[in-house]
Amino acid sequence: MNKPFSLKIFVANGDPDGLRIVERSNWIGRAVVFPRPLLPAIKQREEFNQTGVYLLLGPRPDGEGEMIYIGEGDPVRQRLESHFSNKDFWTRAVFFVAGAGQLNKAHVQFLESQLIRRAKAAKRMPLDNANTPTEPTLSEADRADMTVFLEHMLSMLPVLGVQAFELASTVPVSNASTTILTCRGKGLEARGYESTQGFVVQAGSQATLEAVPSMQEHARGAYDMWQEVIANGVLRGTAECYVFTQDYSFSSPSMAATVVLGRSANGRAEWKDARGRTLKELQMQQAEAA
Repeated sequence: MNKPFSLKIFVANGDPDGLRIVERSNWIGRAVVFPRPLLPAIKQREEFNQTGVYLLLGPRPDGEGEMIYIGEGDPVRQRLESHFSNKDFWTRAVFFVAGAGQLNKAHVQFLESQLIRRAKAAKRMPLDNANTPTEPTLSEADRADMTVFLEHMLSMLPVLGVQAFELASTVPVSNASTTILTCRGKGLEARGYESTQGFVVQAGSQATLEAVPSMQEHARGAYDMWQEVIANGVLRGTAECYVFTQDYSFSSPSMAATVVLGRSANGRAEWKDARGRTLKELQMQQAEAA
């Protein structure tokens, strides 16, 4: 179960889009968030001279969404300076450090390895990393400490605008409050539900093998998403259809329905419960009840 927590955000130069230092209640770590152009002016800060793990984010080459690079540094400053000169795509960075002596090289190598594995499993954002680094050997105590450190990082990142590591939440069998919805068309059937992450399509759901020609022209973002989930293995092809290999979270019910049906679709009309009520009707009833 998720536990409530609070964040303290210090806007260091008075610009909400500039350098921000983010601390979590009852935690030794801190996050540093900044846009790329600020690096030369802020790299003298003490946080940059500490051992840490970092994320670089920026637009994909096709301009559709973001991509991410994950790395570690001891200290982070040297690595960020190198990427400032040699890596073009990124426009903003986030890195995590802790108090003096709290993190060492093996610790951040463990965090880097875990983040890369998590991003590959989530398939939410393309990785600029060419390889998955080998996880270092840690003592049982260090591994336990870094697992907690990682969990705190992962809980903070969506608040900081980074969704690359969010795995689709699985609905517990006992959770009667979650309504499973169905989208049907072209002889296919997909099942999904609304969550705080967006709209989750469940593993085993079906999707069309071919998108209508007009989708590429009139629903380019959805068409690119359709191609992406095919390329990254979320959709696996069979003779009759594509099949979802994992639970996958889309930004909206409409995006989910469009990918399933291969055409522009209003998700609030296409997703229906067992009684045939559309998502829109269910939401209207919930609003009236409230």
